[in-house]
Amino acid sequence: MFVKKGDKVKVITGKDKNKEGEVLAVFPKQNKVTVQGVNIAKKHQKPSQSAPQGGIVEFEAPIDASNVMIIDPSTGEATRIGYKVVDGVKVRVSKKSGEVITTPKKSEDK
Repeated sequence: MFVKKGDKVKVITGKDKNKEGEVLAVFPKQNKVTVQGVNIAKKHQKPSQSAPQGGIVEFEAPIDASNVMIIDPSTGEATRIGYKVVDGVKVRVSKKSGEVITTPKKSEDK
């Protein structure tokens, strides 16, 4: 997939068109991504030991990856992604500016 966890993206179609946010989760098999503050869904939660109050819970639902574009860090605009080999490593490249898009750091909490 062209999108990775931690990328800044812009929604280009759907009810949340033109909203921007950070990718929280990526689901490659379903070709879906979860974006912060986009596609908010509500779920009625039954009271349980973990949530004794219950009530209505809001959460970000996944959207199709084809509905988002990565934001170019240098220009701040939505851009398509290309790939290039630099020093023997395959990297993502912005089609608008031609600059390398850095991969977000993975957490070392394990």
